Amino acid sequence: MSKFSYIARAKNGVKETGMLEASNRDEAIAILQRKELIVTSLIQYDTAPALSQQSGKGQTVSAKDKTIKFKHRKVKSGDLVVFARQLSMLLGAGVSLMKAIEVISKQLDSQMFYEAVVDIGKDMETGRTFRDSLAKHKNVFSDMWLYLVETGEASGNLPKVLDYLANFLEERETFKSKIISALMYPAILFIVAICAVLFFVIKIVPTFTSILTSMEVKLPLPTRVLISISTALKEKFFFLVAIIVALVFVVKNLMKVDSFRVALERIQLRLPLFGNFLRFMMIENFCTTMAILIESGVPIIYALDISERSQPSKTMREIISSVKINVREGKSFSVPLEKVGFFPPMVIQMVATGEEIGELAGMFKRISAYYQRYLQEFVTRFAALFEPIMVVFMGLIIGAMVISIFLPIFSMASAAGR
Repeated sequence: MSKFSYIARAKNGVKETGMLEASNRDEAIAILQRKELIVTSLIQYDTAPALSQQSGKGQTVSAKDKTIKFKHRKVKSGDLVVFARQLSMLLGAGVSLMKAIEVISKQLDSQMFYEAVVDIGKDMETGRTFRDSLAKHKNVFSDMWLYLVETGEASGNLPKVLDYLANFLEERETFKSKIISALMYPAILFIVAICAVLFFVIKIVPTFTSILTSMEVKLPLPTRVLISISTALKEKFFFLVAIIVALVFVVKNLMKVDSFRVALERIQLRLPLFGNFLRFMMIENFCTTMAILIESGVPIIYALDISERSQPSKTMREIISSVKINVREGKSFSVPLEKVGFFPPMVIQMVATGEEIGELAGMFKRISAYYQRYLQEFVTRFAALFEPIMVVFMGLIIGAMVISIFLPIFSMASAAGR
């Protein structure tokens, strides 16, 4: 006998979920039909506890009790990508869900993720659906995971939906890696420049200060300013560091306040050059999320709801919420998009076209691809321009400090020449 997890609908439309035992899939369907239920999903489980193994003495030993060497503790985005991809491949190959989870659990690199997967397996053994088991670990699995898995279970097409999810996660991770890689060099260059300036001011300037003081000469204004800055940094360095840490802590807590976040995001969106970059990044995130959700069979209203909750930007959440209200009232998708005044005309036109021809998911994917290319090109150009700008900046700062130090010496030499 095998165990089956089912999702079915009664004649009155009420959803029912549970577990049953049958010798095969056809018998399980027949049992449910005799109860006058319409089967929407039927997933086979293993009859033996999946996440356990037999020891040499015949005792059952939980896989959670095994000594496993993990590469890291927390759950990284790469862990979720591998999990979704492997689960999709195993289910597509005909492996039962419980067996697939057992196999994958032995190959996880994250300790926290491993513990979550083990608990998911145990919950499913007691009769919970895969979606409900995932829902207990919202610190690991986002709302998108839950809705997509629920859609896959309800449609009986879980492997395909997981494949969509894996592709989505891989694309997001690749896109993020490209952006970070492009920004890495400018960031390193900026940090090195700041460290060089601080070293010069804190270590080099005091040496010249003692020499100039011993000469008892009148110091020009630039030299006095440089010496004052050097003295302040040297004597109050840890105090200044403490102030910076305190400011970071205050801003971090203020970011939890919705009104502050919205005000800050509006200021950022008005910035020249970078305002459009942030705006297009929000649009790209929204379109990518909508594409995967609609393509996986999630209804538009639910897709908007998931997209709203998955957005890191509070401003974007408010915009999606406004769009969702209009769509729920029966309006065309493109109408509220145009009404909010945030999306470029190209996006609105493509969404309208996608609605007309029934290819909304495809249009969102095209919009997402366009803005991904734009953002990558922007960051690449910025990185290329940043190097000469930083070189000039360093030259001006170091040059100004050197001139400030040598001005008294030039004054002394000029006075001696007379």
